[in-house]
Amino acid sequence: MTRHLPSWPLLQQVTGRDRLARGDAARSSRSRTLQPRTVEADRVVDSICPYCAVGCAQKVFVKDGRVTQIEGNPASPISRGRLCPKGSASKQLVTSPTRVTKVRYRRPHGTEWEDLDRDAAIDMIADRVIKTRKEFWEWESEGKRTRRTLGIASLGGATLDNEENYLMKKLYTALGAIQIENQARI
Repeated sequence: MTRHLPSWPLLQQVTGRDRLARGDAARSSRSRTLQPRTVEADRVVDSICPYCAVGCAQKVFVKDGRVTQIEGNPASPISRGRLCPKGSASKQLVTSPTRVTKVRYRRPHGTEWEDLDRDAAIDMIADRVIKTRKEFWEWESEGKRTRRTLGIASLGGATLDNEENYLMKKLYTALGAIQIENQARI
């Protein structure tokens, strides 16, 4: 004879055998039918968390071309499947309806943002770098040869690793910049 358990989990805990609510007493009729978001994924893509320079490995679960879940990768020697709160919430970074996916530009003294073509934005940046370098170039200072510009500076973010910051250092040094810092941690 099957004993009918009350549907409310607290009653199941008090009246049933699972007094610590570690099994059936913790399940509701809805939770019995739930499946992990990872079950229906078409594919799983290995990735790295973008939030800091630690480099925690992630498994990105995709269904119909859309990210359905992001979890830590247990095969990672760095994070061993664990993610910090920011890494655990990285699905929101990818799927948020407020995510900016186009190049946005606000003209000087403007109040509205406008969409720009990517190539046009890159050309604008290149033109400004060349103009700034020419405008602030110093061949010498106080009688000593400097060959530098004080009009360009760089602060690499914590999401960049040592190799990326190394390349940025090389680029900005080639441009003549001397104010170059980074926050790399690996």
